[in-house]
Amino acid sequence: MTQEICGIFASLGFAVAEGPEVELDYYNFEALNMAKDHPSRDMQATFYITGNLLLRTHTSPVQVRVMEKQKPPVRVIAPGKVYRPDADVSHSPMFHQIEGLYVDRGVTFGDLKGTLTFFLRHVFGEEIGVRFRPSFFPFTEPSAEVDIQCVMCRGKGCRVCGQSGWLEILGSGMVDPEVFKAVGYDSEEYTGFAFGLGVERIAMLRYGISDIRLFTENDRRFLEQF
Repeated sequence: MTQEICGIFASLGFAVAEGPEVELDYYNFEALNMAKDHPSRDMQATFYITGNLLLRTHTSPVQVRVMEKQKPPVRVIAPGKVYRPDADVSHSPMFHQIEGLYVDRGVTFGDLKGTLTFFLRHVFGEEIGVRFRPSFFPFTEPSAEVDIQCVMCRGKGCRVCGQSGWLEILGSGMVDPEVFKAVGYDSEEYTGFAFGLGVERIAMLRYGISDIRLFTENDRRFLEQF
């Protein structure tokens, strides 16, 4: 699934970037507009190794490292393992995430919508409905949650989608000027968008898998289906 997703974004000109799974607090939080006392840190439970060292909770730190080393234009995706202390049918302490970043002169929210709509219709079919809802993320402004029409009931309403007809699929938004400031980019000259998605989440919806724990239980009967 990761290879397929990366391939779709590669067709749009995105390069793959990688970074460390054991990360500094600065890159995981502070450089992404989350100071040590920022309330948004409560949104992400974290595995700390020492006071300043942790297992990354997302792959966004890779984006910061890329921007520190490269001047715009930047167009990258960052796939990799991430870690959060959650464990139930829809959450795993370790899962795979892909985050994307595009920075250049004149990048708009329309570019973000077009890119993500293209991606989702490539994965789930051209007829799938896509909608963007206002949301909040500390590193983007404005921010949006992206939903797709429920793949189980095709928007009619069912148990899986809570009768709403829609399923949350990923988060996105325009890069906050404070993030650009942290890496030395001029937010008056450049704009950009970012997005993040869970690979297991995509796979669960595409293949009708009800429990994320199946991916790591090494049951050959399950694994050999893919």
